[in-house]
Order: sequence, then C-alpha cells, then structure tokens
Amino acid sequence: MKNYRLLIIIFATLGIASCSPKFYTPNSHNVPLLSEKGEASLTLTGNGNQLEFQGAYAITNHIAIKADGGIFSPSDINNGNGGSGKFGELGVGYFTPIHENWIFETYGIVGYGGFENHMPSTQENYPSTKGNISAKLLRVGIQPNFGFKSKYFSAAVSSRIVNLSYNNIKGDLIYRDISQTQYLKNNSSHFLVEPALTLRGGTESFKLQLQYGYSFNLTNKSFKQDVMFLTAGINVNF
Repeated sequence: MKNYRLLIIIFATLGIASCSPKFYTPNSHNVPLLSEKGEASLTLTGNGNQLEFQGAYAITNHIAIKADGGIFSPSDINNGNGGSGKFGELGVGYFTPIHENWIFETYGIVGYGGFENHMPSTQENYPSTKGNISAKLLRVGIQPNFGFKSKYFSAAVSSRIVNLSYNNIKGDLIYRDISQTQYLKNNSSHFLVEPALTLRGGTESFKLQLQYGYSFNLTNKSFKQDVMFLTAGINVNF
C-alpha cells in the first residue's frame, strides 16, 4: 500500500507507494552552498507525488539558517488505499569557502510532522477495523554538505545523519494479521544515514536541479520505509 511523508515550512517526510504500509520516505536535502553574508538560496523541487520548498540565508560570513517544507499527496490507488502527511524542518549551520569554488557547510536540523495511512481494502478481512493509522514524527540530527559551485554549474554531496522517532501513534490498521500500530510502537526510534547527490545547471542566478538520495536505516534495515528518492526542480540564488 502506500503511506507518505510531507514537509512543511517554506522539508521531509513520509511516503507510500504500492500495496503495503510504509512509514517513512526521505525528502530532498536542502543544499544551499552559501558563500558570503547576505546570500540566499530558494529551491522548488519534487516529483509526481510530492512538492517541496526550501530556503536558506547567510546571516554572517559563516553562519546560516534554513527552512524546508513540502507536501506529499499521491492519488489513492483503485481500491481506495492511500495516505498523506506533513513535515517541517529548521536548521542552523556553519559554512565556509575552502578554495575558490569549493564550499563546505554543516547544519544542525530539527524536523517535526505527521502522517496518516488509510487502507480500506483491509476491512474485508478485518471487518471490525477502519483500516487507518496515523502518527507524529520527530527527526533530529546534522547535515554536512560539500560541493563545487561556479557561475553556471554546481554539484554537491551531502549526508543527513539523524534520529527518527514516532509518537502519538493511533489507529487500528491490521496488515497480514499484524497490528500496524503495535508494529510502529515497537519500532518507534531509528538511526538513519541518508547520502545524496545534487546537480544544478543554468544561469548565474537560476538553475535547474536534480537530486538523488538514499536512506540507510542502521537500526532496522527491514523497517517499512522507502530507501531512495529522485527529485527535480529549480534553484534561485541571489
């Protein structure tokens, strides 16, 4: 079945796709590659199931703030199974140009959101249930970025290193004779390492962006989550 994760703020995270429950989908990384005080970066990105907005601003020559938000709203499949979610994130970090076009930055990040998952198709086998599950999630960690930035092209590698936890878990969804609320309560905390590659090309201020990322769950490699994402969008730097 499906489930989603969304981001909300002006970053994030839950997804669903297919026929079994999924309780997490990694969102796009916010990789601004700032180099001086007063510089700002705005990004609009996503894919067929999600839309994300990212912003960052350098408040000094080495300190920056960032915020991310978005929405995941894929259509329900034919049997009515589907979901939705919300997630937002804020970050504060340090950046520094290393040599000419090379930039290093790292951010402390805190994100909060929620999701709901509905699977009416399960009611045929479990008529006493509504086939729903919902929860809130908290994600806390760091995100170092390292990249090359020129007038018409930039490329960066980043890694989000976070703890993901769930709370306020509700619902009565049963899938393959297993209570999904109890499953999520038993798997409510995870340590994730999420690398990504970001490519941008265009004019000095306006570039097209492509990002590919992966999520390694070091706590439970079989946890019901998506492990990769691919998004495309636009980036404005000024």
